[in-house]
Amino acid sequence: MLQDASLSYDPETPPSEIHSDVLFREGETLGGHVTYTPRLIAMDLKGSLRSLRQEGRLYDPGKDMSTVTWEGNLMLHEESPPEKNSFLEDLDKLDKGEILAIADFSSSSQAQCPAGSVSVDTVNSRLAQVQKGYKLEGSVKVWSDFLRIHLHPHTVSVIHQYNHDGETHRLEAFGQGEALLRGPVLEDLEDKLHFFVEECDYLQGFQVLCDLADGFAGLGSKVTEMLQDSYGGRGILTWGLAPVSHPNSTPVKDLYHLLNCALGTVHLASHSSFFCPLTLRGGLGRRPSSPTSFPYLNYDPSLWYHSSSVLALALDALTVSYRLRNNSVPMWQVADTLAVAGRKVVAAYGAVPFPMMHGSSLPDALSACTDAAPWKPLSACPEPGDGQCYSQWATLKGFQGQRLISSQAPGTKPPTPLHSLTSGEDVLASYIRSFYPTAPLALQLVSTPSKLTPPFPQIFSKSLDAQGFLQSQPPPSGSPAPVVSSVPIMTSLQSGPALNTWLSELHRGASAFDIRRMAPSFLSQGPELGDYKEALEQLGLLAQCYRDDSGGVTHSSSEEDY
Repeated sequence: MLQDASLSYDPETPPSEIHSDVLFREGETLGGHVTYTPRLIAMDLKGSLRSLRQEGRLYDPGKDMSTVTWEGNLMLHEESPPEKNSFLEDLDKLDKGEILAIADFSSSSQAQCPAGSVSVDTVNSRLAQVQKGYKLEGSVKVWSDFLRIHLHPHTVSVIHQYNHDGETHRLEAFGQGEALLRGPVLEDLEDKLHFFVEECDYLQGFQVLCDLADGFAGLGSKVTEMLQDSYGGRGILTWGLAPVSHPNSTPVKDLYHLLNCALGTVHLASHSSFFCPLTLRGGLGRRPSSPTSFPYLNYDPSLWYHSSSVLALALDALTVSYRLRNNSVPMWQVADTLAVAGRKVVAAYGAVPFPMMHGSSLPDALSACTDAAPWKPLSACPEPGDGQCYSQWATLKGFQGQRLISSQAPGTKPPTPLHSLTSGEDVLASYIRSFYPTAPLALQLVSTPSKLTPPFPQIFSKSLDAQGFLQSQPPPSGSPAPVVSSVPIMTSLQSGPALNTWLSELHRGASAFDIRRMAPSFLSQGPELGDYKEALEQLGLLAQCYRDDSGGVTHSSSEEDY
């Protein structure tokens, strides 16, 4: 959704810093209209699409009954579709060529334009004009409830063996997911994969986003193994996602979540160029600390609609290095920079948004954060306090219109050393090295912000202006918060001793009980007991790769936490 919001196909507009063709492909509908759809294969469970059609609507010829050759009586049965929220209803109107009323969001009067002539630019601008009307917190149940882009018919794969809702036929265990990638599911995935791969001029690699706490951890492990076997020379960057909380959870389900995370981490890291968990949980154990909080966000961690939005903002910045039009860094190089000496697990951190005052400079913003870096954990992995780090990749995205260096008059003594530097790269590098003086550092500065178009939730502090920068004066009491249309983001991907603590806690939590007694059904669906024990042993060895130089290991939790 964030990448789609940045698309622009107006020939009068200068090319963006972001090269959209890296993630999007150009096509043409049956009616001859140009389309732009993501290079995406999405695998989900039965019932997860709701009102979204699996084959999409771009290439729908319509219900033409004239081709039916049966001469007898014909009866057509149609199931009532799920009710759509206000956002999806407005998307339908735009698809039909209806222009939304601008003066009054609830008005029933609409002007008409020829069907199929609404461009991406027009959709973005019209939806932005009615942005205040969308409050989807109570109506979002699945990702398709806030999907704003059209998908290619080769994108969605539905796994019919398991249900998205209900208490039966759930994809809950790692072994269930592993067993899925065979037969029709494997054939369907390979067909879709070949379709997208064969049309690429230059295949950098694959981004794999995988649920980590359920059976998708097993399915994702098999998918990354298949990609490694078939495309071993390409980058395979895997992001393991875990929600802050699960509805209707039980102690047994919590135990399953822990085991899935442990096994998923081992296998996904083994088959990927690097593996990075992404979560706002305070930890992946059964008793995590409080969710990650951000000074300028007012989000509800229990709402997946909110937490996924925060992580999407971070991911947009974390992945921008290999999506640039100029000075792009290929995926394999990003992975090689971070995954040093077999340490293929990395931790993510983010300042969402980055606290920069409107009209100030980057040295001003960073000088206000001297006690600690402004970013917060995005991988349930707190930063080390000793400044040790094996490698780091930092990104600042969205400072458009702001100064990267100080503009003090000649002869004026700079208030801090940062104010004396002559490039934004030097300013950011000097700041980060004040916390990590010996760590190898790669960094990227990207002016283009992350654009927030409907239905991105308005979860931002009143201290921010419409561009996501801090306001110089606090807003009047009682005044409504401005609609934030873009935000600056700072992120960091790190490999360092802090991951020793994270991996050790995960290993200790999964090893602290007899699985044959407490969770026998987990093993009944695979893996075998021997394979399970071997995976836990590999997790322990992986943790040792991140021991600090002195050989010491520091644990922040006890076994009782699990």
